Amino acid sequence: MSSKKRFLLRIDPELYKVLEKWAADEFRSVNGQMEFLLKTAAKKAGRYKPDRPTESTDEP
Repeated sequence: MSSKKRFLLRIDPELYKVLEKWAADEFRSVNGQMEFLLKTAAKKAGRYKPDRPTESTDEP
């Protein structure tokens, strides 16, 4: 079972279409794309500092 928090999000249908296309362009799910965008914005704002190092795709 996933350890991620679940919540309901109401979003404008046009914005969802944009996110859906963007996610497909980057080979992500819409959920994964939204999480990526939110983490990026939170890091840029200095509000996201993970407790543990992020997983690297460079290691086997």
